Amino acid sequence: MNTHVVVVGTVFVDCKGFASARYVPTGRNIGSIRFVHGGVGRNVAENIGRLGLPVSLVSSVDKGAIGSDVVRRLGAAGVDTACVAVLDECGMGMWLAILDEWGDLAGSISQMPDLRGIGGMFDCRGEAIVEGASHIALELDLDEAITKKTRTLARQSQRPVYGLPGNLEVIVNFPEVLNDLECFVCNHIEAGRIWGMEFPEVEPQKILERLPAFTQAHNLRSIVVTLGSQGCVFFDAAAGDFGFQPALKVDVVDTCGAGDAFFSGTVFGLVQGLSLTEAVIQGTRVAACTIQSEENNCLTLAEEIKNMNP
Repeated sequence: MNTHVVVVGTVFVDCKGFASARYVPTGRNIGSIRFVHGGVGRNVAENIGRLGLPVSLVSSVDKGAIGSDVVRRLGAAGVDTACVAVLDECGMGMWLAILDEWGDLAGSISQMPDLRGIGGMFDCRGEAIVEGASHIALELDLDEAITKKTRTLARQSQRPVYGLPGNLEVIVNFPEVLNDLECFVCNHIEAGRIWGMEFPEVEPQKILERLPAFTQAHNLRSIVVTLGSQGCVFFDAAAGDFGFQPALKVDVVDTCGAGDAFFSGTVFGLVQGLSLTEAVIQGTRVAACTIQSEENNCLTLAEEIKNMNP
């Protein structure tokens, strides 16, 4: 069948504060404040749309101007929003983020949306949504019912699922949701929480050594663990493909959305038949474009990727 990625995840509106000088957590800080479109699912869907793949988003927004603007922008980026429910309130989450003088996240608070919009969409149209997809990108930490129902429908229709974490609540409490994923992408802090350990320093080789046993325990096809500014490590159990991919050196504006961007680019590569080694290069490039933007997505993503050296 033709490629069509269905993304299942949340929409957020992010309030970002950018410190213009050294950030002092207990003091007053001068800088700038912006409201931008966010949410793991929304970020991923927009990135995939801007990369040129057919993509749909299953999510929810608020009724009103802000929700309408979110839907409008997604449509302009090539995202099918027919499965975005419109709720009277709490259809979208809110995320308050503070970025230090280097563009790194210094602190944040999240307010989750009401997930009944997504749940209701799957109750009414779940089978048709999954059957119409060639691949599914799933924010795994929605709630137990939505996550498990999506996984069950995907298995019934034999659709590969690519998963990434949100707040880790579902994954930590129900680790079986990781079973049989085509690819699981998380960062080293999230990996440490899942494994019940801490990495005081990012040690690529030590993390890489843990990946084969983890993929075997969950029957994963592949896993990628991102390491912030160092890059990522990856392992494909089926192909025996593994290694380390360094990050690209760029001028950092805002690291928010970098993980979603990396996931988007990696999925973009995998659904087109690239090896995991090649796909994480695509993920690295999309992340590099995104962290040079004040928004959670690079608005000129396709052009920027095209201009990068092969």
